Amino acid sequence: MTDQHDKPAAEELKQRLTPEQYHVTQENGTEMAFRNAYWDNKAEGIYVDIVSGKPLFSSRDKFDSGTGWPSFTRALDPANVTLHQDRSHFMTRTEVRGTHSDSHLGHLFDDGPAPGGMRYCMNSASLRFIAREDMEKEGYGEYRKLFE
Repeated sequence: MTDQHDKPAAEELKQRLTPEQYHVTQENGTEMAFRNAYWDNKAEGIYVDIVSGKPLFSSRDKFDSGTGWPSFTRALDPANVTLHQDRSHFMTRTEVRGTHSDSHLGHLFDDGPAPGGMRYCMNSASLRFIAREDMEKEGYGEYRKLFE
């Protein structure tokens, strides 16, 4: 896992990530709706930052938003995400970035389900899914309690 002040250099990231992962996380890109790894993933587990490995979201907070991207009602650990105003594409949105990686993850909208009404609309390319049964061996054993 990457330390907060130890983001890998661009060349290392280009070797480690797929071109799409690099484009999304480092160039603020967006992947295709309904054509990404996790939009329809229903398995139990957590989603971590593809660059830093920090836990971001739980499948327990995932819902079908109908948008074609993985959507969550809340962050698993709010300290691992930062929110920024995004005025690109002739609109104002709230961008979600990884605190430790400074990677673009997606956007936050206020049209999610009750009770919180929030929708973290993420790019699958910015995430890595850790299945419940793999959490221990992947170093995320402390999060297994979420699924017991």
